[in-house]
Amino acid sequence: MTKHGVVIGPEDVAAARHFSFPPPRTAAGGESCRKLAAQVDLGPAVVGSWLDSMKASSPRHRLMAPVPGAADAEHDDWMERHPSALDRFDALAAAAKGKQVAVFLDYDGTLSPIVEDPDRAVMTDEMRDAVRGVAARFPTAIVSGRCRDKVFSFVRLAELYYAGSHGMDIRGPTADANHHHGNGKAEAEAEAVLCQPASEFLPVMQEVYAALVAKVERAIPGAKVEDNKFCLSVHFRCVEEACWAALFEQVRAVLRDHPGLRLTQGRKVLEVRPMIRWDKGKALEFLLHALGFAADADRDDVFPIYVGDDRTDEDAFRVLRARGHGAGILVSRFPKDTSASFTLRDPAEVKEFLRKLVGANDDS
Repeated sequence: MTKHGVVIGPEDVAAARHFSFPPPRTAAGGESCRKLAAQVDLGPAVVGSWLDSMKASSPRHRLMAPVPGAADAEHDDWMERHPSALDRFDALAAAAKGKQVAVFLDYDGTLSPIVEDPDRAVMTDEMRDAVRGVAARFPTAIVSGRCRDKVFSFVRLAELYYAGSHGMDIRGPTADANHHHGNGKAEAEAEAVLCQPASEFLPVMQEVYAALVAKVERAIPGAKVEDNKFCLSVHFRCVEEACWAALFEQVRAVLRDHPGLRLTQGRKVLEVRPMIRWDKGKALEFLLHALGFAADADRDDVFPIYVGDDRTDEDAFRVLRARGHGAGILVSRFPKDTSASFTLRDPAEVKEFLRKLVGANDDS
């Protein structure tokens, strides 16, 4: 497998999801949340629809089988359509043979496990070594919803491309790892930034962040607001379910005065993003172009591999499907609607897959 690709093609999308954090819960939380909910009335249809979606992001709600054995049957059928990338590795390597492989990796849930506190999503040294080995052989990028500087602080590999804020903050490899922390000269910092399509939204994002901290994080027990620069994440993993409606309503109330922003949802997280046509799929296309691998429909000498666990990774999986070559790999233990071709169960299997990529390249 020289510097190097598989073919895509499952059903259309809908979900996969993601996230985390853990402040203490209080017994009186339900009553205080009901009072908050009464202050902001968005209508039962709007709230009900979002609550159903928020519940669907919880395995406790989502994975209950209606009849005994139904979950096993569903899982077996799903695995037939989305086989393990480890079990089908030889076929994947054969499809990539003689092509230029480029590797794109989500962070949370892919290179590190999902944890309650997003600040503790630490990458193991073994995983870092696996990523380093891949990057030494193939162009490699981290594409995350996290702030770019934050995800770099976890990965700490200056030879990678980093696309933070769901691809709205893209930067190429740097010779000096300290550049990612802003310790280099301003000119070097500016030159290293490849793409920031939402830069004009930065002031309003900071304004909304302050409002969300005041009206959500400080008002609803367990809520956590994370500043990811061009994306704001409102984590509700540690919020009592009785408070979810109040949390949603408070978030929507903050956004009423900001029509240029949109609200999306992941796994136990609500995300506020600029209303622009940019996502992880657009970031993937941009990076392929920056690497010299233009996304021509008839070009099949490039083999992109994209690995991710989150709902937002579906945009990248769809791009690979449209190209007709490459491999989208969903990280999940459970059946989900996805446009990925293959699956891996967890970060441990991702690490094994990356090591096999390195081994296959070295053996070719």
